[in-house]
Amino acid sequence: MTAYEITLKGHESERIVGADAYAQEGQLTTFFRTTSARQTVDCWSVRLASFRTSEILAVRRLEPLAAADDVAPLSALRPA
Repeated sequence: MTAYEITLKGHESERIVGADAYAQEGQLTTFFRTTSARQTVDCWSVRLASFRTSEILAVRRLEPLAAADDVAPLSALRPA
């Protein structure tokens, strides 16, 4: 599941889990969950969170972690 992490002026961080896209709406930046992988905000999108745009320092998209099958076992990372 994708997420966004934002850094605000006070250097506090907020994570918006489930957001696929974001857009500026007037003085607010709003994060949305879309109904498809298109990352396009439309009438079917769900608003998850809004923040005053002037308070946002950085926005970072967080991709989902790899599936467990794709990860090497921990024993493979240790020297023998």
